[in-house]
Amino acid sequence: MIELRRLRWQCRRGMLELDHLLDRFLDLGYASLDAERRETFLRLLGEQDQRLSDWFMSRAVPPDESLRDLVEHIVETVREPTPRG
Repeated sequence: MIELRRLRWQCRRGMLELDHLLDRFLDLGYASLDAERRETFLRLLGEQDQRLSDWFMSRAVPPDESLRDLVEHIVETVREPTPRG
């Protein structure tokens, strides 16, 4: 629980779009990540906002394969429609 609160704080960025995307991913997909991908997520959060925006909007590709795979996974996860209850 503490880890998730800390991550949610780290997901607060200078760009509202990134805030929403990363926060939604925490809600929908973070729990299913294995330990290695969670470490990659922490590395991702260390990147600059503009770089993250470029990656998530497909204007650029992360140079690192693990970051590239995670970015694709995040985009797929947050684009899935939420189930109606």
